[in-house]
Amino acid sequence: MTDHRINLTLYKLNEIMEGVLQEVIDALSNEFQAEQLLNLDDHLNAQFH
Repeated sequence: MTDHRINLTLYKLNEIMEGVLQEVIDALSNEFQAEQLLNLDDHLNAQFH
């Protein structure tokens, strides 16, 4: 399974089809958090510069 949005490739299709999704969820969550931190940093930099 590949998610090009977050550059993740897992060779665990059987597990994923059985609902074992924690590795996918963790990767998506990490990417979301990183994006939120970048947005916050951009917002703070815009306010103070």
